[in-house]
Amino acid sequence: MEGTEKTARTTLNEIEWGVANRLFSGSLSYYVAVIISALLVLAGTVAGVHSLAAGHLGTFNVDREVAWGILIAAYVFFVVTSTGLCLVSSIGHVFGVKSYMPIAKRSVFLSIATILGGFFIIAFEIKVPWRMLIYNVISPNLTSNIWWMGTLYGAYLVLMMFEFLFLNINKHRFAVFCGFSGAVAGIAAHSNLGAVFGLLMGRDFWHGPYMSIYFIASAMMTGTAVIILFHYLAYKVNGESLEQDKPMMESLDVVRRLGILLITVIMFFTSWKMIAAIAGAPGGKYEAAMALVSGPYAFNFWFFEAGFGLLLPLVLFYMSKGTDLKMMFWGSTIMLIGIFVMRYDLVLVGQIVPSFYEYGVNEFNSLLKYFPSFHEILITLGGFGVTVFLFLVGEKIFDGHKVDPHH
Repeated sequence: MEGTEKTARTTLNEIEWGVANRLFSGSLSYYVAVIISALLVLAGTVAGVHSLAAGHLGTFNVDREVAWGILIAAYVFFVVTSTGLCLVSSIGHVFGVKSYMPIAKRSVFLSIATILGGFFIIAFEIKVPWRMLIYNVISPNLTSNIWWMGTLYGAYLVLMMFEFLFLNINKHRFAVFCGFSGAVAGIAAHSNLGAVFGLLMGRDFWHGPYMSIYFIASAMMTGTAVIILFHYLAYKVNGESLEQDKPMMESLDVVRRLGILLITVIMFFTSWKMIAAIAGAPGGKYEAAMALVSGPYAFNFWFFEAGFGLLLPLVLFYMSKGTDLKMMFWGSTIMLIGIFVMRYDLVLVGQIVPSFYEYGVNEFNSLLKYFPSFHEILITLGGFGVTVFLFLVGEKIFDGHKVDPHH
């Protein structure tokens, strides 16, 4: 017994020394990135705490008419990304498709990092976050989509954490169970997030069954971009050559192909949603669609959503042939920029048409306006800081998320 305990202590000490050595083995640019991301988290925390103390009316630019701003859009961006990472990674170690195996560990970790970034943002958006934690348990409202969203995403986060734990200790049967359960919870949470928008009958642009299906499809598209981007960066962080890792290159090529498919699917969804809105009778949905096509959000829609989010990544992914890593990197980067603007437009355009707009009421005879406040911008940047900081530190702590070739 004493010998066993001594061996365990020795192993633990070796692990601790290994982690410490890796944490201090980074380049100057690595530590600059860590410091910048940590400062973003700090700035977002300070802005968020100040907004809780001073009140949202004095620090946020949302109001009664436009009640959801950039913080809701950023939250949607992060949780959509997390679910997409979970679903794409599950193709490998949950459903047994070997070509997806190499991306499993890092993708699961990134799904945890991104949803924590989303939770960071939503905690400051909901004014009194601790009440949600308390009353979610002691006073559940089963008819509320918001309650289901918090509950399902909480369960999803726990399952993803256990999946990552079991992957790292090579308990693959338990990892598969948690991965499958996490995928189910993620899909349920994500479709419910779509219902938060789609079941609001007072918002014509959102209303309908489209939102839940669209969110799940776009989540997987976002997941492919994040996987390619962060795997490229991970090998830079660890000072390794991605081109020399043939299994990983083959895996990223498969992810690229999946990304091309999903981009075309989202182009299909987007085209028909806009056609249906514009072809319909004048009203809230028509006016919101026209705000995107030729109104105040036209530049966002054509340049960022259509250009950055769909067309340019499609071209770059196709032209890269799965071998040009820089082309894949830039395709993923601009796609994520476009997708963030896509989430922003979705949230804002659904609110800018006043309820009495079509009746010509003097107080509501024009589209509503919104621009994020300084506090809202800092909190949003803090969410990105959380994800980037966890990614950078996680690469060193977990030794680049090495995959056992025998599993």
